[in-house]
Amino acid sequence: MSFSKLLINWYLQNRRDLPWRKTPQPYPVWLSEIMLQQTRVAQGMPYFLKFIEAFPTVNHLAAAPEEQVLKLWQGLGYYSRARNLHATAKYIANELGGEFPDSYEGLLKLKGVGDYTAAAIASICYGEPVPVVDGNVYRVLSRYFGIEADISSPAAKPLFKNIAAEHLPPGQASEFNQAMMEFGALQCVPKNPDCPNCVLSKECVAYNSGRVASLPVKLKKTKVTNRYFNYIIVKDGQGRSLVNKRSAKGIWHNLYEFPLLETQNDVQPEEIMPLIENKFFAEFTVASVQLLQDTIVHKLSHQHLHIRFWQADISVAIDEALSREEIKLLPVPVVIHNFIEKHWD
Repeated sequence: MSFSKLLINWYLQNRRDLPWRKTPQPYPVWLSEIMLQQTRVAQGMPYFLKFIEAFPTVNHLAAAPEEQVLKLWQGLGYYSRARNLHATAKYIANELGGEFPDSYEGLLKLKGVGDYTAAAIASICYGEPVPVVDGNVYRVLSRYFGIEADISSPAAKPLFKNIAAEHLPPGQASEFNQAMMEFGALQCVPKNPDCPNCVLSKECVAYNSGRVASLPVKLKKTKVTNRYFNYIIVKDGQGRSLVNKRSAKGIWHNLYEFPLLETQNDVQPEEIMPLIENKFFAEFTVASVQLLQDTIVHKLSHQHLHIRFWQADISVAIDEALSREEIKLLPVPVVIHNFIEKHWD
């Protein structure tokens, strides 16, 4: 039996019961694909269900305020996905009459939709014979066919896409692409796959040559930058605090955060008060400063954030300060959400 048939037969017997598979319409498939970028299904599923309940159609999503979208997204990370999702929903609702483009090429023109997502939607929803290529596909193809190309190199994507296209059976683009992704997620996993009980093991080059652990090849390593964040929890005369909307591009754009003091390294308690006064509160007297939570390391793909939370007590009332209850309603990075829930009295 051919590679494609074995793969599709396995998929039909082992596929997970996922809500966006029940009715393969563009909106839920698009929503799931955007959410599952850099995110496991188990983590993304509750968010998908929350979004579908709050925004049952693309028009509902388009009409929602950005803060509601970001609040529901809170905890999924990579918030640019949420902002692109919202922008694309507005474009589809306002410029395309609420209808998604019905082709791979048309889908590619949507903001936040790259080659993989466009191919997934086009094949699953419209049956268009366009192969998908993601981390799971790299792993399955490189192991089965013994491909040693570096998947971090520019040449890898067209190479693997051509191989996938060669094996895509006519009229079964949806099943084949989903089978490839599902097989990589459930069977041909990155570490310690159950190769002896794999339907592809008989012809799998990696398994039969002892190279499962070394494939796929990825030579380029991500450079990680360490940053040191000190969040200042102001407690004014009325017990309220300050938050700011993060306007700078990059991580957590448009989310709310406490006043942030970024330093070159972890600072000592005796060093923090003059830094706080000089940056934020020249017009107020800071009565005392205390460390509320010691350093936690929040790991992002290219950055490790070393985060501390400090309380700065000020005796007077600050007009723009908010209560804890008001702050809890705002979209914030998950690290701040966790602090508010667990450590902020």
